[in-house]
Amino acid sequence: MIWSFIAALLTGIFASMGVGGGMILIIYLTVFGGFDQLAAQGINLIYFIPIALLSVILHSRNGLIEWKKILPSLFTGVIAAAAGAYAADYIGSDILKKLFGAFILLIGFKELFASSSDKQGTSRE
Repeated sequence: MIWSFIAALLTGIFASMGVGGGMILIIYLTVFGGFDQLAAQGINLIYFIPIALLSVILHSRNGLIEWKKILPSLFTGVIAAAAGAYAADYIGSDILKKLFGAFILLIGFKELFASSSDKQGTSRE
């Protein structure tokens, strides 16, 4: 139980810093929690929902959400999420683990070898 608490705490801290807490949670659940890849990704999505809802509420109150621009993205996002869940179930857990591992390595190498100007991003106008 203590390890689950520590993993959840670190996941939250890393996610708030923009490091990718969801990846850490998935790794913890698959390596130490005994979950298969598909279940770990589902748990990760459920973990994300309350934080996303809170963010939408706070940003909406502050007038930072342009609903006319968001609604088409929301509609296509729901369709893409359903298609992705179906594809993940079709692919299977073994291949999904390998694809996820390759994705993590690719992002890691990108971050490792990206120049500092690439990491700063672009300025908003």
